Amino acid sequence: MNEFGTYIIFGFKHIADVKGYDHILFIITLCCIYSISEWKNVLILVTAFTIGHSITLALAALKVIIMNSYLIELLIPITILATSILNLFYNSDNKQTVLHYMLALFFGCIHGMGFSNFFNAISMDNSIIKQLLGFNIGLEMGQILIIFIFFTTYAVISLWKKINPKDWRIFFSGAGASTSLALIIERI
Repeated sequence: MNEFGTYIIFGFKHIADVKGYDHILFIITLCCIYSISEWKNVLILVTAFTIGHSITLALAALKVIIMNSYLIELLIPITILATSILNLFYNSDNKQTVLHYMLALFFGCIHGMGFSNFFNAISMDNSIIKQLLGFNIGLEMGQILIIFIFFTTYAVISLWKKINPKDWRIFFSGAGASTSLALIIERI
């Protein structure tokens, strides 16, 4: 496999690996306020996350920014907790889409810094642009897969039993909040 394809796989595995469940949980928590019919908003939302992730990953890979890894590893579950709490105040009649996009972009920046040490260890200096592009394409593919599975599950369960969207949002926001609190305590 060529280098570009290898980095696509790295990006895909980074977001979709079950061992990195905090990434999966963040994507689910971020998207659980939307319905299946709002799939375009969801794709824009996760793309905003990828853009933020890409910016700080590129800056860190080029050594423009250097962040304390302990602080970043603590901030990542805080982004999940913040998203979970914001979801509880979400009102579907008042869609604050731009706010959600901006938060996804900002939180993507934090998550991108979290992966920069590993990315720096595996990257080869001569083709950093190609590596970053491949990685971010893989990241986006992984996020789309997570969203697809999430909303397919929602659709299948809805066929069996009517789901109140508010209950769905509260369930996943609660799962995000409790798991992120455990991660925060573990990392402190």
